[in-house]
Amino acid sequence: MSALRSLLAAGVVAAGLGGGTAVAQETRTAIFAGGCFWCTESDFDHVEGVVATTSGYIGGEVDNPTYRQVSSGGTGHYEAVKIEYDPSRVSYESLVEAYWPTVDPLDAGGQFCDRGDQYRTAIFVADEAERQAAEASKAKAEQRLGREVVTPVLDAATFYPAEDYHQDYYLKNPLQYKFYRLSCGRDARLDEVWGGTS
Repeated sequence: MSALRSLLAAGVVAAGLGGGTAVAQETRTAIFAGGCFWCTESDFDHVEGVVATTSGYIGGEVDNPTYRQVSSGGTGHYEAVKIEYDPSRVSYESLVEAYWPTVDPLDAGGQFCDRGDQYRTAIFVADEAERQAAEASKAKAEQRLGREVVTPVLDAATFYPAEDYHQDYYLKNPLQYKFYRLSCGRDARLDEVWGGTS
């Protein structure tokens, strides 16, 4: 975990803004790991057809992990975001396409200033249809970038929601969030990776 992010997280008092977006009756779930879940949640909250997002942990060996456990490494979890979406408004394939430009899929050691396995990228799939869609999209991303994409496509495991103060962090703490995102170099690196590939 970056020292900057640790300090910001330590000073947070949940503002009680309750994102409270109503979830449509017929929704589906997608799970993506994109490094810092604050940023991944913010990115997907702006995708048409996404009705709710939850920051959390997936893929590890500890039940009900805490942020302190996951961020210190060694639990095997990824920071990830569970996305509830309305399939009549956005397809799973479109969500995967929206995911790629929000991450550096060439970096196997974390994302941006956050280093360690917990900050790696991954797409977690629930079934064979999602796996095929994710693998096809990954192949297209590799073709666009002209390099190997290290982001794995993995079977979904138990998803544990993160602590309340992490949910909607970018809305509850907009100044801290903007400072973190800028200082971590996320958008600058994304421009380097994806700027000339559209």
